[in-house]
Amino acid sequence: MHERLCTHRDRSKRARLLRQARFPAPKSVEGFDWTNVAFPDGWGRDEMCSLAFVGDVEGLVFYGQTGRGKTHMAIALGIAVTSALYAARFFQTAQLMLHLGQAKREGTLDRLLADIAKARLLILDEFGYVPFDVNGARLLYQVISESYKRRSVIFTTNVEFSRWGTLFADDKLAAAIVERVVHHGQARGVRWP
Repeated sequence: MHERLCTHRDRSKRARLLRQARFPAPKSVEGFDWTNVAFPDGWGRDEMCSLAFVGDVEGLVFYGQTGRGKTHMAIALGIAVTSALYAARFFQTAQLMLHLGQAKREGTLDRLLADIAKARLLILDEFGYVPFDVNGARLLYQVISESYKRRSVIFTTNVEFSRWGTLFADDKLAAAIVERVVHHGQARGVRWP
């Protein structure tokens, strides 16, 4: 009886975590074509799929051309995180900036930031596809800064690090964001062709 009750609770929690993550579509690691994915030396697919990066509070930067599977893999990992009974949040970066700006204007920014803070994994999809204005960039920096050493962040992007400064209206802010992402090797770059 107790075992069945625990199984039911876990299933209910997984369903709630999956809903709260707001993934746009279900994706899986199964059957994914890894042939053109380049991992950093000494770290690869097995390490990534083990989700150890979440426990170690490391970030991942999925970089490559559009349409190569970066978002697919980010969602698949996020779903695996919720299956492991951890909270995740998924945002297209431009949408997150709009939500942050609206929340700030409406006086609900603290509530939105508290919701994001519940996540062990934050996924920022399409990072840099749309240039950031100064106010949006500052709010985004706040999210990234508050995530630093507290939760893992996956960025999907088609913009290499050296060009991230061009995304922001403020070079110092861009440097601060890059610093948070790569500081002490806390983010691993995975490259899609």
